[in-house]
Amino acid sequence: MPIGIVTGASRGLGLALARELGRRGWELLVDARDADALARSTSGLECVTAIPGDVADPAHRRALVDAAGDRIDLLVNNASLLGPSPQPRLDSYPIDVLRSVYEVNVVAPLALAQLALPRMPHGGAILNVTSDAGAESYEGWGGYGSSKAALEQLSAILAVEHPDLRVYTVDPGDMHTQMHQEAFPGEDISDRPPPDESVPGLLALIEGSLPSGRYRAREAVPS
Repeated sequence: MPIGIVTGASRGLGLALARELGRRGWELLVDARDADALARSTSGLECVTAIPGDVADPAHRRALVDAAGDRIDLLVNNASLLGPSPQPRLDSYPIDVLRSVYEVNVVAPLALAQLALPRMPHGGAILNVTSDAGAESYEGWGGYGSSKAALEQLSAILAVEHPDLRVYTVDPGDMHTQMHQEAFPGEDISDRPPPDESVPGLLALIEGSLPSGRYRAREAVPS
């Protein structure tokens, strides 16, 4: 039974992916900051162990990895922090908040990878969830976007340094999620697809043999 860690799994893409991996026979360790929401979301999911906590907390990161045991086949860094909503311009972005965004979106994924790498077998996978805001310059998205750009560069370098592993950054595309709604307060986002529609692309990377790199989830599914 393969073993994986999925962060930010109380809702949205993380929960949708955890559900599908569980159906496919994965043993999973999942987390989220909201303990009650995580417990409700994962209740009834077989082979899923919920460990509530904040990925910015070193003790929580260690607990996640230790709970997985000696072998970790997959690490999915999905937990993210949007920052202020609506998104402020960089000339007025609160620096203390920017540090928090980077701590969750950049530092925590790398710190988790550092803990997991010694336990990952040849061919194991690290999947870091990114955004088009990490590749495109959108006004008002300097905080979140630059954090995802940094995550993408870290991922690319990890891939070069660990050619025996598969290191992916994946843009899931627009989704009808709470975070997406928070990013566009007051707007109707009901036309966005549910996160379940991005899961097949993630599975294609996790279960396939595509080389390390950056992918759009909805383009990764074999035709």
